[in-house]
Amino acid sequence: MERERHRAEDRAMEQRQDSVAYQEALEALKAGSWVLEADNINFFSGITRFVSSSTNYISCDEGEGTIQTAYANFTYSPNGLGGVTVQGDVSGGRMSTDKDGNVYYSFSIQGNVVSATVYLTLTGGTNQASAMVNPNFSGRSMTFNGYLVPYGKATVFQGMPQW
Repeated sequence: MERERHRAEDRAMEQRQDSVAYQEALEALKAGSWVLEADNINFFSGITRFVSSSTNYISCDEGEGTIQTAYANFTYSPNGLGGVTVQGDVSGGRMSTDKDGNVYYSFSIQGNVVSATVYLTLTGGTNQASAMVNPNFSGRSMTFNGYLVPYGKATVFQGMPQW
């Protein structure tokens, strides 16, 4: 009986924390100042890599977006972290919400070495999110899965951007 009561209290506490995290993530999306810290990335080929959320992310702040990948087992990479870091201007943001509270947000990112459309889904009631990066000039999309946080609360490390 005591054990069940503790479990119920723990679930209630977790739901309250998820609700607060969801509201913070939603406000960050609306403000255009957020980071999706990814703990895994799915590639177009079907391969999934579990990655560090501090070096694998998509961010948006003040109209500029960054997409970064970094892998632990590298020898050389353009960003010095085992992957790539690309930046560009963000435009065309569109947001909608379904009846379950899931938020769908899409935008374009254009830069010197990036031209892509990003389709982000924020799961209702929590800050879990996924974002599919769909490059405009190749079919090699990838999906970042992790947690969406306000830009000021992010714990990411940026490698050297390309050009």
